Amino acid sequence: MHITVLLREAVDALAVKSDGIYVDGTFGRGGHSRLILSRLGENGRLIAFDKDQAAVASGKQIDDKRFCIRHSDFSQMCWMLQELRVDHVDGVLLDLGVSSPQLEEASRGFSFRSDGPLDMRMNTNQGQTAAQWLASVSESCLAEVIRDYGEERFARQVAKAVVMARARQPIVTTHQLAEIVAAVVRSRQRQRGNKQHPATRTFQAIRIYINQELEALSLILPQCVKLLKTGGRLVVISFHSLEDRIVKRFMRAAVNPVKLPRGLPLRDRDVQQLSRQTLRLVGKAIRPDEKEVAANARARSAVMRVAERV
Repeated sequence: MHITVLLREAVDALAVKSDGIYVDGTFGRGGHSRLILSRLGENGRLIAFDKDQAAVASGKQIDDKRFCIRHSDFSQMCWMLQELRVDHVDGVLLDLGVSSPQLEEASRGFSFRSDGPLDMRMNTNQGQTAAQWLASVSESCLAEVIRDYGEERFARQVAKAVVMARARQPIVTTHQLAEIVAAVVRSRQRQRGNKQHPATRTFQAIRIYINQELEALSLILPQCVKLLKTGGRLVVISFHSLEDRIVKRFMRAAVNPVKLPRGLPLRDRDVQQLSRQTLRLVGKAIRPDEKEVAANARARSAVMRVAERV
């Protein structure tokens, strides 16, 4: 069963208004959405998005005229909201984590804990599977992905081992890939008391690349600012340092815009637009407490940041 991370903290941070319009950009299994609905009045509205078909199917079980869900990546949010004739909203919530059902269903290929086809796509209707990508990617490109998206110190060695292994036979299952990576990374981290599986960083890197997760996040954050009404809240929950770094830097830049030098070939109106503050931070970054981590180990890496439109 999926346990929603920072459930009450995230919905509290939205400061839900009874008649407000809110967006849950990553429905998952609907923990945040259901709590938001419980705080909305009869004139409130909640619009959810998810690119995972199973999540959308779960969302369609909610029988509430105030709620609708769309099968879409959240990077398409502005366009989708225009179709629904929504110009501005009172809050946007982005929970960037992979859901427990995705990790635990072997056929999805997200986890090495159960053997299954090496898929890793959030939206199984489009794009290459991880197996298809691994079959043709160059060694240098693979090493770059594992290094940049997985922060794996042995990225070059892992990439070389994968290319050598695929020359012998196609890499099509999660256990195949995990064993190849473990043979390279092996016991160094375990000797240091690190309990993380040697393939964790490589699997993370490939999943992020296959789903273009960081690109989608970079696209959606400016859209959220444009969508928010004055006083509207943006709440983002990240689960690894790459995501959190993007969110942190974006919010800081919106709070403290760069002062443009004089003499640029820009109209005064354009200079004011580019250099004005658009967000203010609400509190400090929030992490799950010990009780939540004890109940849900997957919450341990979560970081929540909140900003308000000014």
